[in-house]
Amino acid sequence: MGVIGEQLNIDFVISTGDNFYDSGLTGIDDTAFDDSFTKIYTSSSLHKQWYSEVAEFFFVDTTPFVDKYFTQPGDHVYDWRGIHPRKNYISNLLKDVDLALRESNAKWKIVVGHHTIRSAVQHGDTAELVKQLLPILQANNIDIFINGHDHCLQHISSIDRGVVNRWKEEEMKLYYDGQGFMSVQLTQNEIYIVFYDVFGNVLHKWNTSKQLHGPS
Repeated sequence: MGVIGEQLNIDFVISTGDNFYDSGLTGIDDTAFDDSFTKIYTSSSLHKQWYSEVAEFFFVDTTPFVDKYFTQPGDHVYDWRGIHPRKNYISNLLKDVDLALRESNAKWKIVVGHHTIRSAVQHGDTAELVKQLLPILQANNIDIFINGHDHCLQHISSIDRGVVNRWKEEEMKLYYDGQGFMSVQLTQNEIYIVFYDVFGNVLHKWNTSKQLHGPS
């Protein structure tokens, strides 16, 4: 990852979560931060601004949408300060996302969250996001949704699809049962994405473009 970061002279890094297992961080002095973050991303090319699911892109806090975290927490302990009443929090969050997307004049609209909307593997679709968030993303014609949660690499052709079949190329452009990362290069009229394994080997490339329109 550091080698690719140096080759591309990256401007920033986005993390989609799941850095700190099993129960997150206990505070600002938790040694897990060094063990799972500082000592991992040591390359100088990665010493740029890090965005944890937030950048100039649109960030959505997907965790409060997932019902089982509230109804079946198991041994996990969640800090829901600022979330309750949950229904109001989610309603306001959806309104904020919709407004931000509608008011954006950006050429490319890229939304980043932790949980899957569509997935063909372990966690599958997140039904709550399909029902509540997906219609807003569709209405605002976003270009890309980037997520974490499933510890693999997938390139799903469209989140507008129903259940995704990983063996159908028209639905699943890439499925890699391993961890890795991706790079995103943007211009005014083109986006170029590359998927890598953890060693920096290229697994998959994809690009698309938009027609530039001058003033009428």
